[in-house]
Amino acid sequence: MRHQKKRHKLGRNASHRKATLIALGNALIAHKRITTTVARAKALRTFIEPVLSRAKKDSQHNRRQAFRRLRDKQSVTTLFTEVAEKIGDRPGGYTRVVRIGRRAGDAAPMAVVELVDYNEADAAASGGSQKTRRTRRGRRRGGSASAAPEKQQEGVEVVEAPESADVSGEAEAEPDAPAEAASDDGDAVSETEASGSETEAPVSEAASDVDAPDSDASDADAEPEADKEGA
Repeated sequence: MRHQKKRHKLGRNASHRKATLIALGNALIAHKRITTTVARAKALRTFIEPVLSRAKKDSQHNRRQAFRRLRDKQSVTTLFTEVAEKIGDRPGGYTRVVRIGRRAGDAAPMAVVELVDYNEADAAASGGSQKTRRTRRGRRRGGSASAAPEKQQEGVEVVEAPESADVSGEAEAEPDAPAEAASDDGDAVSETEASGSETEAPVSEAASDVDAPDSDASDADAEPEADKEGA
């Protein structure tokens, strides 16, 4: 019967599954935070937690047991020198798994595996201030409320500035208005005089044209009288 055989198979045979967990364990020790699938993250916790517990006591035997699991000298050195200082006071629970949604390609559930002590150290170094998440609706409300007074103020300034400028301009232009009117009247008079002279010229020409036949007619009348006197 299959008692005590519960484990994460990960769709691999024994050797392939072991190689996958070794690679994930080395990456976690080197980077302190990795992203993988939820199934691999759960399998990694059961694989790396005992190794981290051995790192709290630096001895030759514990180093050999850690190397037996990790198969990497650099990871063993980092584990017993750097990581052991952080997890020395923690009785267990060295890692944390946080789900981050599904992968875009195959919709596999993804998670972040991180060392708890390093995450707390990063939060303390940043001052413990966390950014508040604002929704799009909140940003729109805040933006509209803050932008409205500014628009009103700008509108008031824009309206007031031209009014003062126009009033001053009218006050300055009022004394000069009669002179401009006089000049305009003079121009109008000169224009009417010019138009009158232009209209008179055709009349004189027409009169001269009309008088011409009268002179011809007087000559014609004078010729018969002269003939009569000659006779």
